[in-house]
Amino acid sequence: MAEGWARALFPGKIEAYSAGTRPGSEVEPRAIKVMAEVGVDISAQRPKHADAFRDGVFDLVVTLCDHANENCPVYRGGRKIHRGFDDPATAAGKDSSEEAALPVYRRVRDEIKAFVAGLPEMLRETAG
Repeated sequence: MAEGWARALFPGKIEAYSAGTRPGSEVEPRAIKVMAEVGVDISAQRPKHADAFRDGVFDLVVTLCDHANENCPVYRGGRKIHRGFDDPATAAGKDSSEEAALPVYRRVRDEIKAFVAGLPEMLRETAG
């Protein structure tokens, strides 16, 4: 969701990539659904392991869960920021109904949007 928000909120200004330390085989369909509700299409995104970017140089690496913060590979270049969010699949319960799970996905979607929207200001404040 964070990659989708970065691309939607800052088109042509932020080149965003997402990866995980334990990626699944597909983007969670409920995440695709709740992002589509707000006009952000993440259906073409694919899960990637963080190791796929090990040789990359990044201005900023953002980790969004504690496991990633503790296990994310070291990247060359810029800074690392951690902001933990609930994993909506875990928070909702793996076997939860759509009716029970979607509010959790929406909450996390909105929390991530607010975080991503504030990144440029946060970076300006900490750069000086």
